[in-house]
Amino acid sequence: MNKSHTRFAPPSTGRRRAVLAAAALTAASCALAGCAPTATGGSSTGPITIGMSLPLTGSAADVAKAGYQGYELWASQVNASGGLLGRQIKLNVLDDGMDPNQTTTDYTRLISQDHVDLLLGTFSSLLNAPASAVAARNQMLYVEPSGGDASLFQRGFTDLFFAQPGTTTSLPDQFVNWFSSLPADQRPKTAAYLTQDDPSASPAISVFVSRLQALGVKAVYNQTYDPSTSNFDSIAAAVVHAQPQMIIQGSVTDDGAQFARSLEKLNYSPKILFQTNSPTDATYPSAIGASNTEGVFTAEAWSPNANYAGNAAFVSAYTKMFGTAPTEDAANSYTAGQVLEAAVKAVGSLDQQALASWLHKYSVNTIVGPLTWDATGDPRGSLMLAQWQNGTLQVVDPSSAATSKSVVFPKPAWSS
Repeated sequence: MNKSHTRFAPPSTGRRRAVLAAAALTAASCALAGCAPTATGGSSTGPITIGMSLPLTGSAADVAKAGYQGYELWASQVNASGGLLGRQIKLNVLDDGMDPNQTTTDYTRLISQDHVDLLLGTFSSLLNAPASAVAARNQMLYVEPSGGDASLFQRGFTDLFFAQPGTTTSLPDQFVNWFSSLPADQRPKTAAYLTQDDPSASPAISVFVSRLQALGVKAVYNQTYDPSTSNFDSIAAAVVHAQPQMIIQGSVTDDGAQFARSLEKLNYSPKILFQTNSPTDATYPSAIGASNTEGVFTAEAWSPNANYAGNAAFVSAYTKMFGTAPTEDAANSYTAGQVLEAAVKAVGSLDQQALASWLHKYSVNTIVGPLTWDATGDPRGSLMLAQWQNGTLQVVDPSSAATSKSVVFPKPAWSS
């Protein structure tokens, strides 16, 4: 974190708040956002306050830190290029500790007590579900960086927008497309499915089961495990006993690496291993062994190498500002900021209904490509198919974002 940025209040207060002032970055954020021509508006000359509650402490603190930094970079760039509607941006950040009840309290406070002008979302479907409900009750625009559980977009909200290319329902799309392109005699005929009981993982696995079954793949194992599971030896043993040619796991954090290590102990390597979320984590290669990542599939909302407008500039600016490469969580937050910025500049005011209406009608160019939404705020797209190849996570589909033209198949055996 740059020393020029105000950090959180002392832990003894029980709360952590941060206010982000202008930073002198030279990049012009409107070029990155691909936003519409700016319309003048806003009667105040004071800052525009944007509220959010993040799990800055608790089990998702590392994710939240990177995500918060993505918001910081976006805000600093907007401020350096003149702000929104001629006003500087100030971030009002609360800590929910990964507690959905506290999330509800925080967003209620941001709206009713702090009187923020705009909102940005938090992390995971678990937290975004209550946060977006508070926003909807108060008729405020809510752009979330993560939280792709399809059920979030089945509540009739018209002011909720997901700032990724796709949700859990569409997560399997690119993999299934690739799988179906294989000659029939080369496709695995059996699969094991396991998933953490989490709204960001289990719904996607259900879609995998249905779509692969339609392609003739027989499910020989299907298990949901508790989020507290830390030892996967018995689950791995049951999977190996079923002898699947393909394994699909709905993993969330380090559970993907833990399960892979259990498979390594049993020296069982399927022809295909697909895991959600976990393989994108920076610690994944060291957790399972760098050589053992070879051929592992996952889905990505963002890649540092994807050739979308502004993406390379984002990677460079983030690395310069924080001294480390951005994660997908940082990119997701930055993208949410781009979406909010585009709407405000196009509408020319902070009218919440007008902002939502504009986003329902128009496309926004972002570092994850152009985004459009249906009437529920569900994006009209799908995530990218990625695979570990030679120590690097490469995008293999769609072709518009691909960083590798080949796919490793079958997955190599585990190395000792």
